[in-house]
Amino acid sequence: MMEYNSKIYVAGHRGMVGSAIVRELERQGYENIITRTHSEFDLVNQADVNDFFAAEKPEYVFLAAAKVGGIEANQSALADFMYVNMMLEMNVINAAWRNGCKKLEFLGSSCIYPRMAPQPMPESCLLTSELEKTNEAYALAKISGLKYCEFLNRQYGTDYISVMPTNLYGPNDNYHPTHSHVLPALIRRFHEAKESGASTVTCWGDGSPLREFLYVDDLANLCVFLMNNYSGNETVNAGTGKELTIKQLTELVAKVVGYEGEIKWDTTKPNGTPRKLLDVSKATALGWRYKTELEDGIRLAYDDFLSNPIRAER
Repeated sequence: MMEYNSKIYVAGHRGMVGSAIVRELERQGYENIITRTHSEFDLVNQADVNDFFAAEKPEYVFLAAAKVGGIEANQSALADFMYVNMMLEMNVINAAWRNGCKKLEFLGSSCIYPRMAPQPMPESCLLTSELEKTNEAYALAKISGLKYCEFLNRQYGTDYISVMPTNLYGPNDNYHPTHSHVLPALIRRFHEAKESGASTVTCWGDGSPLREFLYVDDLANLCVFLMNNYSGNETVNAGTGKELTIKQLTELVAKVVGYEGEIKWDTTKPNGTPRKLLDVSKATALGWRYKTELEDGIRLAYDDFLSNPIRAER
């Protein structure tokens, strides 16, 4: 269990997940939270990471830093996604172990599971068949990180855990026109279409894939909960256990934004994985459940987008 004065390092505190974890720790009364910006030290640089851990000696680490993006970003920068993510996670996890970190929590992604995994996807289906090709590089890096945590536990008796979130959204999301995930991309697209008076909006694929979405503050609550209540080599899925089609999602986002034009589909573009629903029975059995329903969360996310217009330029 973390003490309220324990030294806690949140890697990636400026990102959507990391900033939500900082908010949750502060909300629960934790007083000694360490953060560093990219300009202060580069997580991809092993020497920088080693120097930081040697100087600060954090007792607990939330590893939320990552290079992330949607289908287009992943397909256009396969090598970058694999290299950056693998380097930064290996540097942080290794430095934490070498400097006596009591516990580390690694944040992964549901894309680690096979393309045609059983639905809902249990934690045990990891590495049972091939990955979705559109985000294979990112998935391989994340699998390496969670496996490194597992292998340190087995070889050296560490207490390093991992959590695998479903699709996330919420405050401090990335709304870049080409490098964002589906939900923030839709928020931006429909907002701009409403503002410009566009009669149609075109979305990728045919709208049939099924997806699950978790509000990022709910994930942060689970992350702190797991740090205090879970130990084990197997990852823990983070989701709602509910899904909807991309078509239903676009209609819901359009409703929240207030866009009333026509939605068209470009079927020459890829759909991605047909279905991605996580089995969240492990988290439920541990005593945790999400709080924010999707429409309510999209409204909160849209309010955040409107209050931070510069974010859309990232």
